Amino acid sequence: MSAGDKIKAAAEKAAGQLKETVGKVTDNDELIAEGKAEQAKGTVKDTVADAKDLFKK
Repeated sequence: MSAGDKIKAAAEKAAGQLKETVGKVTDNDELIAEGKAEQAKGTVKDTVADAKDLFKK
């Protein structure tokens, strides 16, 4: 996985965590759900890229 991809996945997870936290503070269920979805998306991107790296070896 390239360093750029890792950074993008980490940024997506961090943004999701921030949205989820803000949603909890403001009692906004929609924002909480969006944050969780972003975190999951970042995790999936991380996992897929790691799997690609395994097959390159």
